[in-house]
Amino acid sequence: MDKTFYYNRELTPQEQKAREEKLARFAKAMGHPTRIAILNFLAQMKCCYFGQIHEELPIAKATVSQHLKELKDAGLIQGEIEGPKVKYCINRGNWEIARHMFSTFFANCVKKEGESCG
Repeated sequence: MDKTFYYNRELTPQEQKAREEKLARFAKAMGHPTRIAILNFLAQMKCCYFGQIHEELPIAKATVSQHLKELKDAGLIQGEIEGPKVKYCINRGNWEIARHMFSTFFANCVKKEGESCG
């Protein structure tokens, strides 16, 4: 787990840039309805196989594979080869980092009470 994102101090410009890039990567990976459906499905299960995900979604196997690749590349899910099958699950460590980062981002973007927008 990347502790840089939990420090309660000013971030260096490099740390801030890395944080923004990581948050954008998470957001991009979650920026498609099918990927949200996959994440919802995986969140309800400890782990499952590709075939189970494909059965749940009414789309081509190649499309499911591409969405799983995007989620895996962003670190939101992890896959493990078990024989001829691939088992997927939520990457709980990165999921917690994403939750914290989005929570902080939205909290910082909320207009403070008494402040005007202009």
